[in-house]
Amino acid sequence: MTAPEILPVARGDEPADVLLRGGRVANVFTGEIEAVDVALKGPWIAGMGPGYSARRTVELDGAWILPGFLDAHVHVESSLATPPEFARTVLPRGTTTVVSDPHEIANVHGLGGIRYMLAASEGLPVTVFVMASSCVPATHMSTSGATLDADELASLLDHPRVLGLAEVMNFPGVIHGDPSVLAKLDRFRGRPVDGHAPGVSGPALNAYHAAGPASDHECTTAGEAREKLRRGLRVFFREATNARNLRDLLPALTPENARRVSLCTDDRQPPDLLDRGGIDEMIRTVIDHGVDPVQAVRLATLNPTEHFGLHDRGAVAPGRRADLVLCDDLQTLSIREVWTGGELRTEGSSVVGWPEREPVTPPAPSMSVVLPGDPFRIPSEGGSVRVIGVVPDQLVTESSVVEPRVVDGEVLADPARDLAKLVVVERHTGSGRVGRGLVRGLGLQAGALAGTVAHDHHNIIAAGIDDASLHAAVACVRDAGGGLAVAREGSTVAHLPLPVGGLMSPRPMAEIRALLDQVVSAARELGSPLHDPFMALSFLGLEVIPSLKLTDRGLVDVDAFELVPLHL
Repeated sequence: MTAPEILPVARGDEPADVLLRGGRVANVFTGEIEAVDVALKGPWIAGMGPGYSARRTVELDGAWILPGFLDAHVHVESSLATPPEFARTVLPRGTTTVVSDPHEIANVHGLGGIRYMLAASEGLPVTVFVMASSCVPATHMSTSGATLDADELASLLDHPRVLGLAEVMNFPGVIHGDPSVLAKLDRFRGRPVDGHAPGVSGPALNAYHAAGPASDHECTTAGEAREKLRRGLRVFFREATNARNLRDLLPALTPENARRVSLCTDDRQPPDLLDRGGIDEMIRTVIDHGVDPVQAVRLATLNPTEHFGLHDRGAVAPGRRADLVLCDDLQTLSIREVWTGGELRTEGSSVVGWPEREPVTPPAPSMSVVLPGDPFRIPSEGGSVRVIGVVPDQLVTESSVVEPRVVDGEVLADPARDLAKLVVVERHTGSGRVGRGLVRGLGLQAGALAGTVAHDHHNIIAAGIDDASLHAAVACVRDAGGGLAVAREGSTVAHLPLPVGGLMSPRPMAEIRALLDQVVSAARELGSPLHDPFMALSFLGLEVIPSLKLTDRGLVDVDAFELVPLHL
């Protein structure tokens, strides 16, 4: 609809399609509460104020009217569901727009993966915008299923839902002027460019921001957030399944810098999405911290829409999309209804009027696994070894040095000291490469876990106490075309198939959650105390988050940004 078509309604010369009467609008422009009627024409807000007539009037009886929430940075694939099921899950919680980075499936299927996500999210009641995945692969120290250069990424810019360049994770490449990285930044100049700079500070931060990235969602301390805000970056406060940073960052939020802060979930799995929510939970947490509710709502509405140039949404105002959240209580954010594009979409937790559409066919499976003889054996070279340390509820890891348990010249797991074997099996090219190491902090006392969700290369990552269980878990996910598996005493005991890229299931979210509960429960029976052992496992291969990680090419010292040997 063009502006002239809503003008007669805005002037009051023609009736609106819908009149929301008797509500209280949270005005994110001024911080005020307005008792005002809202007139809708098609998918747009046409007018606000008294005197409007409409073909249909909805009495709100004092309900709060909020703009629909926007998730500033999310990997839909981490929900383990395809875009329609993800949207169906987050919509009743008030999220009406997401800005997604499909670099998970892009690292498996390249441009075909991104185009699948665009096609699968077409026409949904939740608007799914895409940022072109900047780091495929994340670095040269892992093997992905695709490589995307600047020209290939720029080919996406004609799509109306592609906004800009997604998180630029190769921060050393940016800081030191890697020509291939700078070429991508140059092709997207003038578009939103999101950053990823964990722990980057001082002159290195100056260089990173000067090169083009304009945001960061990797802050883990209030001090880090303050420095990035001072240098001009917009900061996205994150609360993911395995990166729970929001409460640590909230002390950095002030009235002076609050317009530069947005909220994002990044990576959330089904139990958290279904039981706790997403952006809605984050807004409640901000309110509980003592922030005025309207100011808290602004962090997930006007702020991110301004960063991404989405000036058609993010506020309740004439000319903006009628993406609205109706609440009975602003303090607790009890959501009564959600409207998108001027249509009622949810009542309570129930979705109504969901559009019927044919499912989009995903790319063919990618599972070229070659296992050499005795692939998980770690020969001892004598002396100490490097160990990856899990930090609960964080993506960062510790790097330590231990004397390993050695039997007959072989480094073994040592559950008494919480030391498990960690392996990464290359699955994209059939190279037969297997990275091997040790990890502390998963808590395993027996058996093994394996998954094809291994950020961001998404090879098979597995951790275990004995090689027979490692074999069983790896073989299970390989033979299923992807998924998560738990094995014990050489046999699989639980399995969640993820046939779409080895990352997602086409099942309804509730079914995915039930299967995920089974594999998580099985992992806990092996001794892991973690909130989500598989999410923790999946990030042990991400070589752009400090300090020590493992890929198919070996151990990566992220601080030095180089491959290092297991033995010292």
